Amino acid sequence: MPKKMEEQMGKTKGVLKDFQGFLLRGNLVDLAVAVVIGAAFTSIVKSFTSTFVTPLIAAMFGGKVPFAEWSFTINGQAINYGTFLNDLVTFFITCAVVFFCLVKPVGALLRRMGYAPPDDPHRAPCPLCLSDVIVAATKCPYCTSDLGQDWATPPTA
Repeated sequence: MPKKMEEQMGKTKGVLKDFQGFLLRGNLVDLAVAVVIGAAFTSIVKSFTSTFVTPLIAAMFGGKVPFAEWSFTINGQAINYGTFLNDLVTFFITCAVVFFCLVKPVGALLRRMGYAPPDDPHRAPCPLCLSDVIVAATKCPYCTSDLGQDWATPPTA
């Protein structure tokens, strides 16, 4: 084989190996699982909203017409704002459930286990006076001690 062709095949194999590594990374698979579960969760919340929540809202405002069929007409064109309101309620319920049932409990669990990130990753306590210092600083502005380079990174064992 000509030398140029061998070089091209080597480059192609390298790109394919990189692509395989990208596909098999753990966080990509985690993201795919999260998207699938999120889509399933959204459909459940949407069903709950259209079956229970919006009929209750419609009942509070008269209840003659189903919530999703609320509309008005401008120049013969129907504007179905009930469907939009239904989706808006679904969005807020989904956000509330994710926040209160997932974000808050997982954050509390991580803090309790000591895995939570610091409040501000650009600041850390001075090792001598424990004052809050910018990580890029080489001298503590409070106790004036020399911190040196990379003073905020934990030592590796």
